[in-house]
Amino acid sequence: MSQSTPLKPTESELEILQILWEKGQCTVREVHEILEKNKEAGYTTTLKLMQIMAEKGLVIRNTSSKTHIYRALVNQEKTQQHLVSKMIDNVFNGSAARLVMQALGNHSASKDEIDSIKKYLDNLSDK
Repeated sequence: MSQSTPLKPTESELEILQILWEKGQCTVREVHEILEKNKEAGYTTTLKLMQIMAEKGLVIRNTSSKTHIYRALVNQEKTQQHLVSKMIDNVFNGSAARLVMQALGNHSASKDEIDSIKKYLDNLSDK
């Protein structure tokens, strides 16, 4: 799967990608242990998901040693951009402002985050 191909990872695949983006590379066991901290997950389910992800081109598996090592093949920023664009189009009728207002209304932003958002908006209006 090339980086220009639209990415369609499932929610479970996104959870695994988040781990791989943060850690760089992991074994199935390492991914499974991290997943288990937040929800019940069977080891074989994690293994099967990661095998499917390899088939889809979301991750690559290094099989040169007994323990297979996985790493993300898809770029985090491009994946996030694609998913946000899809959400804006499908859920918010193309309105980025509605997405932002919904997000800020549902989650408390820290003062630093709000300052960062204001600075970003100021830079956008200067262009």
